[in-house]
Amino acid sequence: MNESNNCDVIRLEDIVWKREGRNILNHVSWNVQTGEHWAVLGLNGSGKTSILKMITGYQWPNGGSIHVLGHRFGSVNIPELRKSIGWVSTSLDDKFQTRPRDTALEVTLSGKHASVGLFDEITDEDMTKATQLLEKLRITHKADQAFASLSQGEKRKVMIARALMSSPRLLILDEPCNGLDIYAKEELLSTIEDMISQPGGPTLLYVTHHIEELVPSVTHALLISKGNIVAAGEKNAVLNEEVLEQTFQLPVSLTWEDDRPWIRIKSKNKV
Repeated sequence: MNESNNCDVIRLEDIVWKREGRNILNHVSWNVQTGEHWAVLGLNGSGKTSILKMITGYQWPNGGSIHVLGHRFGSVNIPELRKSIGWVSTSLDDKFQTRPRDTALEVTLSGKHASVGLFDEITDEDMTKATQLLEKLRITHKADQAFASLSQGEKRKVMIARALMSSPRLLILDEPCNGLDIYAKEELLSTIEDMISQPGGPTLLYVTHHIEELVPSVTHALLISKGNIVAAGEKNAVLNEEVLEQTFQLPVSLTWEDDRPWIRIKSKNKV
């Protein structure tokens, strides 16, 4: 991994992926640069997860090229590259359910080596960093509590802290509010906003199909429908009713409040 870094965090060029004779991604090109934080929006089955798997090297395209953090896939050690990428999804929580005694602090510390459980030496520096991350994510008071006994919102914060333990340059939050009640969701979104608004942090990809989760510090949006890019660019420019209707395949009205977008499904008798 000796290629020099540039301003491109992600560059996908003409990506095509087919499965069982069906096109999943259709000539997708997308560029993410340093200083940008992106939302990835689309219905279930639109291609969002396929793009994430391409970026992290768990899935290979039938055509096109992939550059991540300045490195071209095909000429980079992908397992080594993954150490610079944090990925948080609800499916990861399940891996820790088999370890009911692990505390929130221990789960956070495991992020240093991307392990499920602690099997390597933990230094005083590691302990300090993990404690600071839990504090940053407003979950320090749960540090010694068993991870399995935490609420869904608390677990999500711990998993974000775990992902940040290795100081990633790219952080992927894959539907982090899935399963949260309205209070826990807004608490988590507030924490995410505080985290990404600070300088020097990782580039964020926030994946969701709920547009109201886009906090103010999210700068750009990629909208996908049936494996095709509907729009990509600065959030305030690409989020409009026409684009959202193409993405979500329903007539909608859009309003903005406190730099967050909100949509409402239009009544059928008004369409």
